[in-house]
Amino acid sequence: MVHDLDPFALRISGDFGVRWYGLSYMMGFICAYLMIKWLAQKQRSGLTAQMVGDFVTYAAIGTLVGGRLGYVVFYGPDLFLKFKSVFPFWGVLAVNEGGMASHGGMIGIVVAALLFARKYSVNALYLFDLVAVSGPIGVFFGRIANFINGELVGRPCDPSFPLAVKFPQDIYLWPAQEFNRLPELGSVTEKIGVSRDQWLDLVGKFHMDMGARDQVYAIMNKIIEQIQNGNTAAKEAIAPLLTARYPSQLFAAVGEGLFLFVVLFFLWRKPRKPGFIAAMFVILYAIVRIVDEHFRMPDVQIGFQALGLTRGQWLSIAMFVTGLILMFVWTRASSLKIPGWGRGQSIKLNRK
Repeated sequence: MVHDLDPFALRISGDFGVRWYGLSYMMGFICAYLMIKWLAQKQRSGLTAQMVGDFVTYAAIGTLVGGRLGYVVFYGPDLFLKFKSVFPFWGVLAVNEGGMASHGGMIGIVVAALLFARKYSVNALYLFDLVAVSGPIGVFFGRIANFINGELVGRPCDPSFPLAVKFPQDIYLWPAQEFNRLPELGSVTEKIGVSRDQWLDLVGKFHMDMGARDQVYAIMNKIIEQIQNGNTAAKEAIAPLLTARYPSQLFAAVGEGLFLFVVLFFLWRKPRKPGFIAAMFVILYAIVRIVDEHFRMPDVQIGFQALGLTRGQWLSIAMFVTGLILMFVWTRASSLKIPGWGRGQSIKLNRK
């Protein structure tokens, strides 16, 4: 299939509107609030609805700030030095350039939980557990949004693979990586009102004329928008030119989202020591992410690294080792176990 999903849930005008990506974050935070509130009541933890709301706000800010800074630090440090004369002026704030990094978002949540625990005198490990069991819900929605946006695409696969997807967004990489393929789009531009000769003329001037270069990118944008808006002729014309790929975003939604949530949720049915659920999340997420990355293309500006692994896989390996250490330290502590959600015991959350 050729990917033709519109990233806008509601397009108001031009590039202004309600995007599925933004809605995914909103849904993630709402579900996290409901899950944490339910767990706090079941476990009689003493966290009030107001405190839960405040905590989710802390976590939301930590996710957004940490996720963006994480991407810039881990994947695009050049953005620190990138400035423009138009909004948002600084590359770090231009979330459309690269987006967010899940590893950075997790670090941001840890910082947010520590600040909340200090302010309200709550056991930080319990907060980590709450975030760990509810966070995968947000990851699930986020990965679905990645698929709708046609970003974080999968590696090439056999076209006969039942779930193979062809992403028109691939053509954005052609000017830098496969320039000789640009003339092939002439058969597609004809379906959106740009003649083949006009397209070939612009491609021929691409390296010498900035105006021609801008028009090339504008036409590629129009191709994708037309396909998203139901231009069947353009969709059929571009299909033979695109590479079939794994729907890695959907694999990640199931693995990093749904699978982790189900496992962690049922692990907490029984009493666990503070930090156990959080450590299990770190370990399991690292394993699932390493597997998922085998189906996902590495970031174009980084590519494959040592041993043929991606940056995400190396970060996940470090995360896995960290999780093992945390599991060893936290489960050997003398703290009392936190009741599972299947029980009605009470716990004390004041710091020690």
